[in-house]
Amino acid sequence: MPMKPPISLPTSTVGRNAVVAISVVAVGWAVYWLADILTPLAMAIFLMIMIDGVKRFIESRTPVPSHLAGAAALVVVIVGFFASIGIVVYGAAGFFDESTGVAARIGPRLDEIIGDAYRVAGMDDPPTVSDLIARIDVGSYLTIVARQAQGVVMGAVFVLIYLAFLLASQAGFRRKLVGMFPERTARGEALEVFQRVRGGVEGYLWVQTVTGALICACAWVLMRAVGLPNAEFWTFVIFVVGFIPVLGGAVAGLAPPLFALVQFESYGPALILLIGLQTILFISGNVIQPRMQGDNQNIDPVVVLLSLAFWGKIWGVVGMFLSTPLAVMAMAILAEFKGSRWMAILLSGDGEPYAEEPGPAKPARSRVNPPQPKGGRGG
Repeated sequence: MPMKPPISLPTSTVGRNAVVAISVVAVGWAVYWLADILTPLAMAIFLMIMIDGVKRFIESRTPVPSHLAGAAALVVVIVGFFASIGIVVYGAAGFFDESTGVAARIGPRLDEIIGDAYRVAGMDDPPTVSDLIARIDVGSYLTIVARQAQGVVMGAVFVLIYLAFLLASQAGFRRKLVGMFPERTARGEALEVFQRVRGGVEGYLWVQTVTGALICACAWVLMRAVGLPNAEFWTFVIFVVGFIPVLGGAVAGLAPPLFALVQFESYGPALILLIGLQTILFISGNVIQPRMQGDNQNIDPVVVLLSLAFWGKIWGVVGMFLSTPLAVMAMAILAEFKGSRWMAILLSGDGEPYAEEPGPAKPARSRVNPPQPKGGRGG
């Protein structure tokens, strides 16, 4: 049987794909090299989008005047920011509170757990926690932790500075847009791209916030039922890590049971927490979230995992938090241009990167060779 000739690609297509590949590598290197500058800026933009969403929610659902809604939204977000810091500090202090004696019980309880593990494995002479700590260079690890804490504090300061300047520059955004796109049609398309990006990020925030609140409510009741100390702290931890895909669920489902192991004399409460939290996370991840997401997060699961690994490698923990919003933003932007729409299709979950838009279909946009969306999907 004669072999078929290989598929020939136009030279322009090969060159374009090569330029795209080189550009991706160059951009990846740039964002890695400029991580100290771009990380707080990205967080500030993320907070600004959040403030804008809260502002529009206040305008539509409360009697607060429009000119005060922005200030109210800023106050809500800033208060939430400092409340989060307070919860973390209060929860950490609770571990060393002499009245509860949590820290004092950790060492002896760990010795018991290690001894039980050795007996189950049929091994003798189990080591103690003191023996294990003696083999570790504690000073070097404390130095690393101190540097990380210093970096977090400095990063938070820069985020607030960037946020202040971004909010101050918002007033001139429309004038800049008019200057960049003098034609009304081009300006309308640019605004539509911005609204799609904003809608995708806000949809992600809304879904994660609502489902996180539901998970936290159930988890708090469960932790209170078994008598776990610092249940409020662990509830907050579960809510925050819920914004990290994949890894967040693992931390939320394992951290409280592991703490229960060293807190209680029996293994029952830890087992109850493990089964209960895993059940809550399973129901949320497989029943509640898919129904709420719809097409707001029409992202392929493999892309979510790769985005988590990529941005986590480049920007650390901040990159993990922003990985899914950045993927949503990339898909929304790439879908607007003919030359890059194929990448948006690969990023999407069902091959159609545009989200469903309720109501009557919009008229076709006057782009050169615009893509033809399916059904009610906007173009």
